[in-house]
Amino acid sequence: TSEQIEHLHRRFKQLSRDQLTIRKENFDSIPDLEFNPIRGKIVHAFFDKRNLRQESDGLADEINFEDFLTIMSYFRPIEMNMDEEQLDRFRKEKLKFLFHMYDSDHDGKITLQEYRNVVEELLSGNPHLEKESARSIADGAMLEAASICVGQMGPDQVYEGITFDDFLKMWQGIDIETKMHVRFLNMETIAHCY
Repeated sequence: TSEQIEHLHRRFKQLSRDQLTIRKENFDSIPDLEFNPIRGKIVHAFFDKRNLRQESDGLADEINFEDFLTIMSYFRPIEMNMDEEQLDRFRKEKLKFLFHMYDSDHDGKITLQEYRNVVEELLSGNPHLEKESARSIADGAMLEAASICVGQMGPDQVYEGITFDDFLKMWQGIDIETKMHVRFLNMETIAHCY
């Protein structure tokens, strides 16, 4: 809505310190983001050109308000008047954004190592969980992904990684629409990505 855009514009100006663009370091002033275990991935996603709907690959050095709105649009809630086609497109956009957070080398696949990195980051705040345990959790999840996406594999087959189509299969039946959101309109605290 226009009211939300005005809120976001005020937040943008606050983050950018009244500049026309935001850089990664501007995100250092977001208290709630400071303690998020995947903080780096969230900030990175704001500058990922794939998420900015640009044709090129890589990272932008800075983003303007229009780019900021583009990123924030991935987190908007569903609208009651959306038809099935709109809901499907909306869901795929959210999942594509999430997929890009995992696919750190931008090759269109989430490899076992990329998945391990995310799991280790997510579990890094748990002092009772060793790195080897986090790795085992990631390996088990990747095996489950392979069984969902490829089915029974032969002993000589290697699962190369999760493609976006595989990612869609894995998230089928999971309500991403209500789970993926950011509290960004609050001027005191910002950014929760679940």
